[in-house]
Amino acid sequence: MTKTVQGGGWISGRVAGAALALTIMLVPVVAASHAAQAQTYSVLYGFTGSGGALPFAGVIRDAAGNLYGTTFGGGAFGNGTVFKVETTGKETVVYSFTGGGDGAGPQAGLTRDNAGTLYGTTWAGGTSGYGTVFKVNKTGKETVLYSFTGNGNDGARPYGGVIRDAAGNLYGTTFRGGASGLGTVFKVAKRKETVLHSFTGADGENPYASVIRDAAGNLYGTTSGGGAFGYGAVFKVGKTGKETVLYSFTVNGNDGTSPFGGVIRDAAGNLYGTTALGGASAKGTVFKVDKTGKETVLYSFTGTGNDGANPIMGLIRNKAGDLYGTTMAGGSSNAGTVYKVDSTGKETVLYDLNGGTDGAQPGYGHLVQDGKGNLYGTASTGGSGGDGTVFKLTP
Repeated sequence: MTKTVQGGGWISGRVAGAALALTIMLVPVVAASHAAQAQTYSVLYGFTGSGGALPFAGVIRDAAGNLYGTTFGGGAFGNGTVFKVETTGKETVVYSFTGGGDGAGPQAGLTRDNAGTLYGTTWAGGTSGYGTVFKVNKTGKETVLYSFTGNGNDGARPYGGVIRDAAGNLYGTTFRGGASGLGTVFKVAKRKETVLHSFTGADGENPYASVIRDAAGNLYGTTSGGGAFGYGAVFKVGKTGKETVLYSFTVNGNDGTSPFGGVIRDAAGNLYGTTALGGASAKGTVFKVDKTGKETVLYSFTGTGNDGANPIMGLIRNKAGDLYGTTMAGGSSNAGTVYKVDSTGKETVLYDLNGGTDGAQPGYGHLVQDGKGNLYGTASTGGSGGDGTVFKLTP
């Protein structure tokens, strides 16, 4: 699979310099027949280039059911888009990145405020070419809130998106940059950026996903590498900027390695996430880290049968404690799966992508669920135009 995207080229597996993702993106998609599945899977929109291409992140949903997301490429200038897909399947390009000071190649999802303004990041572009934090209002006007310099301590290459607090402050991570060049946790307030923590290696390195925030203002996330053993970490950053490693993934790999996705948190303070590799079969895990720092592998992907392999991004959780996510590979066609892991650790494949018009490689984006239990997400490639899809999965 080879694609060329203006404004930075095709980055295998999204992460420049990350051997994991390079390996995963080289997995071929094989056509195969599928067993009947109880769920109804429908493609709401297939990207064709002009409307965007390569949706590397999931979608968010407004009260009317409209979906919003980003594409890494495509659009009017080939440097990516912010898009909207209505319940009818009509797609609108809200903004096309030019590849200059406004940013290029958004790889993360969006956050939306009550006024309908969308907030996100681009991994490239901006005044120094090292990425931006941006907002797009309801009329489609884009404003760069911060441009990373790449040659200072402020960070570079924000692969994850941003979250927003009640005061309008934005929080996120950069994959590189900071005092040691190993990534940062940052805050942007009124177009001023503050580095809350710079990773040094032993405390984690190269955070790929964004962070979550609790009621006290503490931030939680993962780093794809570093930690005590070099295989990634789950961390907490307090309001004062103090960082605590809650768990370091070990060298034996049974507990998982390379947590590229972020974490979610339940009411008791337990954190849930995925690792792209490691586990009993080295195909990735779904894990839990409790308040004491104890890690439990809830499910290890086998890569055989159709259970999936390599869950790149994180999870969502319903009131019953069921976890939902996607895998980058695995399934009967090796095109990825949508899965559920219940509170007992039982995994169920909800849909097994075939790599054709239904899309392939959904593992980059988080899912979102509506009140009826319908799941919405993206497949980064495949579809009728070959440039990815937005899909809906009905129980």
